[in-house]
Amino acid sequence: MRANTRKDGDGAGPDWPISSPSVAFVRRDPLPGALWTRGAVSWYTGASIALLWLISLAQSVVEASTSAWSAGLGIAFIVVFAAAFLVSAPIAWTLPVAGRLWVCGTLFALTFLLFPWLGWGIAGAWTYVGVIIGMCVFPWRLTWPLILGLGLLALLMSAVTEGWSEGILWQPAIIVSISLMMAAFGRTTAAMNQLRATQAQLEELAVERERGRVARDIHDILGHSLTVITVKSELAGRLVDVDPERARTEIAEVETLARGALADVRATVAGVRGVTVSGELAAARSALSAAGISAELPSSTDAVPPDRRELAGWVVREGVTNVLRHSAASVCRITLGPDGVEIADDGVGPTASAASSTGLKGLRERVEAVGGRMTVGRGDLGGFSLRVEL
Repeated sequence: MRANTRKDGDGAGPDWPISSPSVAFVRRDPLPGALWTRGAVSWYTGASIALLWLISLAQSVVEASTSAWSAGLGIAFIVVFAAAFLVSAPIAWTLPVAGRLWVCGTLFALTFLLFPWLGWGIAGAWTYVGVIIGMCVFPWRLTWPLILGLGLLALLMSAVTEGWSEGILWQPAIIVSISLMMAAFGRTTAAMNQLRATQAQLEELAVERERGRVARDIHDILGHSLTVITVKSELAGRLVDVDPERARTEIAEVETLARGALADVRATVAGVRGVTVSGELAAARSALSAAGISAELPSSTDAVPPDRRELAGWVVREGVTNVLRHSAASVCRITLGPDGVEIADDGVGPTASAASSTGLKGLRERVEAVGGRMTVGRGDLGGFSLRVEL
């Protein structure tokens, strides 16, 4: 999962690419690009303000220097440390846990550049190390020991150099409290980023589901309608010389079917189209009759539960379409019951083209989405059988 998928200008709040320790590591912005992302720039803004506290360390370095050259070198080391602090977080956010530990260790080691001037007074810079530990969002089992260990080390060095007194508690307390505060802040930001990433994924899934719905509905609509139009057009072509009046009737029905299919496609794209089992039975009777197939249809749809009638309509539509396309049957029987729907014929039986059709795949998705079960095979009429348990 990506740690953060927000685009510039979206919403409020920090857009720092901090990943939660529970999220699998994925390099989001490889170096050196990671140093100039929007999240990195946001970090620089807040971190630069924190660097103002290094002024007191710079004053201590100048006071401890024996020459201008020594003071200049000490100030240069402080600048190096400040720059390392600024880039530590953006670099750490591109690394897994082991890499982040190296970043924190390197920053800690850089504080010892000031040891010739400050001695164990370098503990004043360890607050910055604790901040980076917090912003690395390590697991708590690692965060606590690192921060408390940093505070205890500062307390021990102060006790050794200054002796025990209440005054030596302030610096360790500052290190631990600020570091833990930043650790909590880092986790809050990581959670926000993870929620945004999850929201973006859900939006993508919703779009994919809607695309699938529209594609499935359009296939089912056009597949059925075009099949019936083809059958009726062929019938009209055979009747045009034998029975012109009947041919004109069939052509008029073809026009009606075409207009209805167009309206159904528009409604499907708009997401408002509905299918009824009674309407599909009426359409099936007309289509089967035009194809010269005897239709054995139920006289009522009352046996189908009301909340399953739309699904039953889709089953009837796809089943009859397959009979018209693949079966070469003379009889088609549709059975409706409280537990399921079956469309069977006496045709050639299961074929590879029928069993693997896109329409049946889409119908299976519909059925399984509501907890139903679809089976295809040879029925008791000797031909193809499509059964759906509602």
